[in-house]
Amino acid sequence: MKTVQIKDITVGGGKGLFVLAGPCVIEDYDRTLAIGKRAKEICERLGVPYIFKASFDKANRSSYGSFRGPGLEEGLKILASIKKELNVPVVSDIHSIEQIEPAAEVLDVLQIPAFLCRQTDLVYGAAKTGKCVNVKKGQFMAPKDMENVLNKMKETGNENLMLTERGFSFGYNNLVVDMRSFPIMRSFDYPVIFDATHSVQLPGGAGTKSSGNREFVPNLARAAVASGVDGLFFEVHDNPEEALSDGPNMLYLDQFEALLRDLVAIDKIVKG
Repeated sequence: MKTVQIKDITVGGGKGLFVLAGPCVIEDYDRTLAIGKRAKEICERLGVPYIFKASFDKANRSSYGSFRGPGLEEGLKILASIKKELNVPVVSDIHSIEQIEPAAEVLDVLQIPAFLCRQTDLVYGAAKTGKCVNVKKGQFMAPKDMENVLNKMKETGNENLMLTERGFSFGYNNLVVDMRSFPIMRSFDYPVIFDATHSVQLPGGAGTKSSGNREFVPNLARAAVASGVDGLFFEVHDNPEEALSDGPNMLYLDQFEALLRDLVAIDKIVKG
């Protein structure tokens, strides 16, 4: 298993968990920073490397009127400030080739959304920056097919690559997680992350927005860690009921530490 360098953090290599966590989208600076600060403190107490996540633009919305965030320019300014304040690496989604260059100036990890994982110019362009790239597996993709995505990026010579499982479409407005996905994608020799909160999403399940079943996040996260994943992705919020995006599948910050403690214990048993 390869290791991946993210700022001053080395992840992968088949040793220990790392966490990407934060709110779904940047709502405002103070709240976003406060969520990141608490998530960092929790990870530090448990000895888990932490990467802050928040989207500057949620381009894939059910409705035209859905909240999308502050946008590229303002969002990157906020992420740069949070990165400096918390002294942690940051990750966010990019959606077009035009966003690659400005995003790479701020982000330590460029993340490719699941629906865009087959877009050759986007994944190749992101990898060409030399930054770490995390590609989310499409809800329509077989785990084995993600090797083709990796190979596109490897053409650039960049080896700082990761894949994320975030559920597979199962009928209408529903996702399931096939635990076979983890050993299959880990066989490609790059770190694999489990997105525990988007995996319980019910896409479009609330008509003009998505719904979700956050009560199943702990169950799926424990199963994924028992299957040997390298990292975990969580969207967390102090009050998901007030969240402007993906509230029904976000984890309460107050529940994050207890769950992560369980996951670290399971990981130590699995990896020795």
